[in-house]
Amino acid sequence: MIPDKLYDVLVVGGGNAALCAALTAAERGASVILCEHAPREFRGGNSRHTRNLRCSHDAPTDVLTENYSEEEYLEDLLRVTGGVTNEKLARMTIRESKFVAPWMVERGVRFQPSLGGTLSLSRTNAFFLGGGKALVNAYFAEAEKAGVEVLYDTEVLSLDIEEGFFKGAEVSHRGFPERIRAKALVVASGGFQGNIEWLTEAWGPSAENFIIRGTPYNKGRMLRDLLDKGAQPVGDPTQCHAVAIDARAPKFDGGIVTRLDCVPFSIVVNRKAERFYDEGEDVWPKRYAIWGRLVAQQPEQIAYAIIDAKSLTLFMPSVFPPIEADSIADLAGKLDLDAADLKKTVETYNAAVQPGSFDSSGLDDCRTEGLEPPKTHWARKLDQPPYYAYPLRPGVTFTYLGVEVDEKARIQMADGKPAANMLAAGEIMAGNILGQGYLAGLGMTIGTVFGRIAGEEAARYVNR
Repeated sequence: MIPDKLYDVLVVGGGNAALCAALTAAERGASVILCEHAPREFRGGNSRHTRNLRCSHDAPTDVLTENYSEEEYLEDLLRVTGGVTNEKLARMTIRESKFVAPWMVERGVRFQPSLGGTLSLSRTNAFFLGGGKALVNAYFAEAEKAGVEVLYDTEVLSLDIEEGFFKGAEVSHRGFPERIRAKALVVASGGFQGNIEWLTEAWGPSAENFIIRGTPYNKGRMLRDLLDKGAQPVGDPTQCHAVAIDARAPKFDGGIVTRLDCVPFSIVVNRKAERFYDEGEDVWPKRYAIWGRLVAQQPEQIAYAIIDAKSLTLFMPSVFPPIEADSIADLAGKLDLDAADLKKTVETYNAAVQPGSFDSSGLDDCRTEGLEPPKTHWARKLDQPPYYAYPLRPGVTFTYLGVEVDEKARIQMADGKPAANMLAAGEIMAGNILGQGYLAGLGMTIGTVFGRIAGEEAARYVNR
């Protein structure tokens, strides 16, 4: 049973953003209660599947090489979003990203040495030692030390809001109805990607074929409730962080191990055995997130990445083994594709490949000529058997429809005013910065920066 008392801050969610908010508020003297929808063993939302966050830095650090300026970071963001971003909030997030790693280390998060190889992230992204699960565990341990009261198996069902002012929440705690009263609210409960019906409203029947990479507990209940009660929406319901993942992945919670990084070194064909996009458009961390949407637009929402023997070890594989065959025709049979059509596609592609110096770690000059769509980098003939294929489906990480916030993480209401005591952090407000596209590690950066801001502002409000 939940104590019948007035808390200073209610935090809704149990992932990175929620934990950063809860820790920050507690460290500033606020009494904090955190509601995590999932049971303890599945706590952490999508954050337990993450690996890294993107950080600006002026010089090499113990976990990052060279430098990554604020301006370059912003240029990367503007390129992948096509400028669909709140530049003021984006600049603030990028500026604050310089300071998050030391803060995280002080709270038990450990980082691994910088990475090399095909990911091209050693300069831009700091990787968590032990991955997202280790990060989440560290934060929960620190939250408990700080006196945060954590409730698992607790879904917040409805918020009591009057004219932009939060008064309390109706919750289901281990199946029993309860009410929580608090002076301030931080909502960090993620997007609506776990709600297939809502995805279908936005995408139509094709959403039935989507795979949800992360937690099934992100149903969007808080997002819907806030929008129904006057919060200003931001973002497009059809925009999301969606990557191409192995089609053999489970419907929910497959996580990072189902992602496929082979696309730049492959040709990708649809059910008609036709290529439909430039596989070598840019380095993978900047372009991998477009492929979920591209596959979603193909017949039956499925595609196939095809490589030959010389490319097999150039990328991190899926947890599932590739489909293997000694010839393109045999591979087509195993994929249930028309063998003649696939052979024609491969032969046409091979004929268009131009001589070049292959470099798996950066933009090279291996390209096609006279081919539509082109392959602008890493184009090599598929001519060394055995041949391999990975089936691809759209893997949705999180949705971009959310609530509008200001630089203090205050939820903006439809009347144009900020809410008096309601703040948001993480995926539920990421659409302010991510209007479309994605940049590897940015979701965790947004959650960390705005989680800290929301926690600080909540504590400031109750201590004023």
